Amino acid sequence: MAAQRKGGGQTDADRLRHAEPMARHTSWRVGGAVDTWFRPANRTDLLAFIAQLSPGVPVHWVGLGSNLLVRDGGVRGVVIAVQDALADIEDLGHGRIRAGAGVACTILARYCVRRQLGPAEFFAGIPGTVGGALVMNAGAFGGETWQQVESVEVVDRSGSVRRRPVSDYKVAYRQVSGPGNEWFLGADFRFAENFATSMERIKALVDERREKQPLGLPSCGSVFRNPPGDHAARLIEAAGLKGFAIGGAVVSEKHANFIINAGSATAADIETLIRHVQTTVKARTGVELLPEVHIIGEQAKAMDEAGGS
Repeated sequence: MAAQRKGGGQTDADRLRHAEPMARHTSWRVGGAVDTWFRPANRTDLLAFIAQLSPGVPVHWVGLGSNLLVRDGGVRGVVIAVQDALADIEDLGHGRIRAGAGVACTILARYCVRRQLGPAEFFAGIPGTVGGALVMNAGAFGGETWQQVESVEVVDRSGSVRRRPVSDYKVAYRQVSGPGNEWFLGADFRFAENFATSMERIKALVDERREKQPLGLPSCGSVFRNPPGDHAARLIEAAGLKGFAIGGAVVSEKHANFIINAGSATAADIETLIRHVQTTVKARTGVELLPEVHIIGEQAKAMDEAGGS
């Protein structure tokens, strides 16, 4: 029997897969298989899927797969990829923009700049989606996501949707905490109108990123948060770690706060290198670097057995 087509021209096999390798869906190109991988065709498809999940099943949301390290042993439960289902963006007028969690931050930046709304060009420096930016208060070039948020739309495990004000969340540098067992469907942003910016400004910022960061190579973006009054990259470089490698994972020579998959890295290589950088910087400077990257999943069995012997 031919596979049935769903919304957006997807087949059932496009939407729902079992034992799906997460290396296909992360910017580091590593990671074991997830039990169930779901790519909803649209918002209705997404909400219906969430509503039928068993309450105890772990659920993880993924956008572009940046800022995410999936361990080699894979992920138990479900991964939901939202870049298609929640990709709508709308001008509400009076400086307000509604963007779904699956909208790429670069698209949001360009959308706002074309309408002379800002500050928004900093979103072009965030290598992920609106959903991921909301989760961690992502930022670039001096701007932060939640500085522009007016309200957010969320869904809980029953599939019920509600809109929440910013006051329901505690927001700090690369940290957001709020009601549990909910996920961001999108947000309403408020920007200043007639803001003096241009597409040339976005191009200049992207060119600046390209010059300073190892774009085009498998990485997650910045690995560590900048400590107060300093930069993680400076501390890592000062510790002599540029170019340091464990297996196929390498501290970038171009930007020390990037870890590159040189082609053969495992998630274990990357995670071990992250811990080594933390330990070395702490020993030499007294500063404890905190990861920006979100690590999920289980260690490979071979590593577990070796660690326990």
